[in-house]
Amino acid sequence: MSQTERNQTEETTRAEEMENKDKNEKENEKEFGAFDHQGEHEGAGTQEVESEGEMEDAGETEASEDPITEEERLSYRVQELEAEVKNLQDQQLRRVAEMENIKKRMQRERIQLFEQAQIGAVESFLPVFDDLMRTLQAMESSDTESPYFEGVQMIVNKFNDILTEKGLTRIDETGVPFNVNDHDALMRQKAPDDSMESDTVLQILESGYKLGDRTIRHAKVIVSE
Repeated sequence: MSQTERNQTEETTRAEEMENKDKNEKENEKEFGAFDHQGEHEGAGTQEVESEGEMEDAGETEASEDPITEEERLSYRVQELEAEVKNLQDQQLRRVAEMENIKKRMQRERIQLFEQAQIGAVESFLPVFDDLMRTLQAMESSDTESPYFEGVQMIVNKFNDILTEKGLTRIDETGVPFNVNDHDALMRQKAPDDSMESDTVLQILESGYKLGDRTIRHAKVIVSE
């Protein structure tokens, strides 16, 4: 065999070897690719199994808890509404009580204002009434038959009737025990009668007045020792 033929034979052999090598590599790639694809499917399946297991565990956990029934839910709601109603009732009662207190306070204030106005009006007439009484007493000691005396007496009587209708009473009684609520002691002197007790009103220097149960002016008096 010549050298040329040997060279051609070697080249043909190398070409076949290369072709066989390429074919083997392609077959290996196919096998590895199929194996990788199968691994991916197996991994996805494993994940699906794990997810299903988690869902089953969650379902078992929910099932293990004691769920609230519809009856219990309604019972809780009824209790909440009853508490709200009670709270509203308490608020309403407090408001009613506050209104009653306001009405009573306003009524007391109106009564106090009326009494103060009445006392102020009556007190303004007392000096005039005292002057009329002193004039009448002075005329009684001098001339009781004078027409002026009769006129003054009529005025005093009318004045006294009007003040009496308004609830005014005089504090001018002697021989009674001294009362700090009605009397103002200006002097103390020996009693004319030894049988008279101490602190007895002997003389009225200026009459006092009471409007209802309230003393608006104390009587100025002399009391016994």
